[in-house]
Amino acid sequence: MNYKARMFNRKASSPKSRSDEVMEALGLRPGQTVADIGAGGGYFSFRFAEAVGEEGRVGAFEVDRKLVEFIEEERKLRGLTNLKPILIREGIPEIKEGSVDLIFVRNVYHHLAQRVEYFKGLRGALKPGGKLAIIEYSGSKGLSFHDLFGHYVRREIIIEEMGSAGYRVLAELDILSEQSFTIFGVTGCHSA
Repeated sequence: MNYKARMFNRKASSPKSRSDEVMEALGLRPGQTVADIGAGGGYFSFRFAEAVGEEGRVGAFEVDRKLVEFIEEERKLRGLTNLKPILIREGIPEIKEGSVDLIFVRNVYHHLAQRVEYFKGLRGALKPGGKLAIIEYSGSKGLSFHDLFGHYVRREIIIEEMGSAGYRVLAELDILSEQSFTIFGVTGCHSA
């Protein structure tokens, strides 16, 4: 039993995470392709797989081998043939050029080094009109684990860095109490 994966999934499914509203805001359609980077225990990957249906594809990218194994076991139990857990060995995940409708990055942004270069490297993976969604702890006005250990990045910094990486803001959603939720498109491309 993978307690870390189950904890991640419990947090992702809690009412505070407002997963139904997140899914609605992402507007996934059958047949689309999603890259879930930093998939954790796979909670959103499983939801994405259901949303895009049999014709769609979901890559659940994770640096932790045990989490990848957990997602694979759950995928089999759920009978999801359109979901593939993928171990990220180092650096930017290898994603085929022009193959993805959505890149989803939840509570991972603060872990990434050289973020501008990282997201520049992912731009080519998006299909024309593709989107990149970032949910990130934004820091609070009180003391929290995220504040004490620097496990957050303020929305303004994310927007500035993503602009430098070649993205523009499509939407800023204020539905989460402890996190920012921003959807980006590639600069110069029109959203779908």
